[in-house]
Amino acid sequence: MDRSSDSAAAPSGPGMRATPPEAGGSAAHTGGGKHEHRWLILAVIGIAQLMVVLDATIVNIALPSAQQDLGFDDGNRQWIVTAYALAFGSLLLLGGRIADLVGRKAVFIAGLIGFAAASALGGAATSFGMLVFARALQGVFGALLAPAALSLLTTTFTDPRERAKAFGIYGAIAGAGGAVGLLLGGVLTEYLDWRWCLYVNLLFAVVAIVGGMRLLHGGRPTDRPKLDVPGTVLVSVGLFCIVYGFSNAESHDWGSFLTWGFLVIGVLLLIAFAWWEMRAPHPLLPLRVVLDRDRGASYLAMFLSGAGMFGVFLFLTYYLQQILAYSPVITGVAFLPMVACMVFSSVVTTNYLVPRLGPKPIVPLGMALSAGGMAWLTALDLHSSYAAHVLPPLLVAGLGLGLIFATAMNLATAGVEAHDAGVASAMVNTSQQVGGSIGTALLNSLATGAATSYLAGKQPSPLVQAQASMESYSTAFWWSALFFAVGFVVTLVLYRPGVPKSAATGDAVHM
Repeated sequence: MDRSSDSAAAPSGPGMRATPPEAGGSAAHTGGGKHEHRWLILAVIGIAQLMVVLDATIVNIALPSAQQDLGFDDGNRQWIVTAYALAFGSLLLLGGRIADLVGRKAVFIAGLIGFAAASALGGAATSFGMLVFARALQGVFGALLAPAALSLLTTTFTDPRERAKAFGIYGAIAGAGGAVGLLLGGVLTEYLDWRWCLYVNLLFAVVAIVGGMRLLHGGRPTDRPKLDVPGTVLVSVGLFCIVYGFSNAESHDWGSFLTWGFLVIGVLLLIAFAWWEMRAPHPLLPLRVVLDRDRGASYLAMFLSGAGMFGVFLFLTYYLQQILAYSPVITGVAFLPMVACMVFSSVVTTNYLVPRLGPKPIVPLGMALSAGGMAWLTALDLHSSYAAHVLPPLLVAGLGLGLIFATAMNLATAGVEAHDAGVASAMVNTSQQVGGSIGTALLNSLATGAATSYLAGKQPSPLVQAQASMESYSTAFWWSALFFAVGFVVTLVLYRPGVPKSAATGDAVHM
């Protein structure tokens, strides 16, 4: 293991002499990730990741109350979500490279402190502009925090069996965070105040900061890569344009000049970025990171599942609250069985299935199960019940998502050099974030179109309006199923057959 690991600690015990990190890394890590506090480190990283992931949905629950309190109109409401997505999605690769340059512990702690401060600012917001600024600031620090957390996990767990367990837990947290956000947001909004949906991040952050300061070992890596400034500008602006273009389509329409203009500019900038990375002396995203078949398939799996899973979290939330008349708290509780399935399948997958079968049958199976769950949800109608009609497809989708997230996150970061761990981790978050932005925009647009078509020429009534809503939900579920079906084909073709070297032996994880 080289000296760039921020998470190494020296072993303790009779007959063992501590090796200072600055003198060559931890001897404890030599031979397979035996950091003495590695499971506590996983808990700290998991808390930080949960804070970032649940923030995407917890604020959605608080929006109506925040709108009433601060007095902004429906047209501006989307900016509370978009401001975070723009900053987070466009800066993730830069955040990952900063972790490689400065050191993962330092960036992790800085991200936690900044995210907590931005959350406190948002919770204390007295105006719409102040709240939007705080959300954008959350996105900036989230872009530092998320890749640093995943790269810390990558460099802490190098033994394949322990790595499998760690990534099973981490993948379950990443996949279930949205549902947890719905539940927590509902409880806080209903029993306290919408501001606590932001203040709650302070509790998560304080625990993670204290744990990180005590458990993680810092130090700047000795083989630090240089920052690729042109590549950073190209990809950051390109991703900003892509996310903004799809966000604009969600709030306006696909015929808008701003929508297509920003999307075209974003695509051109990303093409220019790819061209530059092939020639840059110190590329921001080295092609060796993304051109590995298993790693590239994992990034695509995160992208497509990020786009498709909004069919569960977004439109099923609408169905439960608007059709079944569930409160925000009960809506959150309704998602817990799916979370349990996701946790179960994540842990079983990384510990028992991938080490024996490899990713090729596992991730495509997860895509197929998720697609089946989405297609099953299209059968819902105005008279469906939770136990008989909502719960079964929810369980199927949870099992499928657990198979996808745990496996893809593990293989997306396996085998990378230590000085690329940050940017490889950032690509995982970037893939999921951009996929989520695209999925949200497309599904919202298609669902709205389906409702409008159903209402055309009909006399408005509560029953007709409810049926129009059902048409929109069904359309969204079908398109979510299509995303996962495409994911099934892509991952079935791209993943190599057999067990990857990094899952069978620790030699492939070059630390």
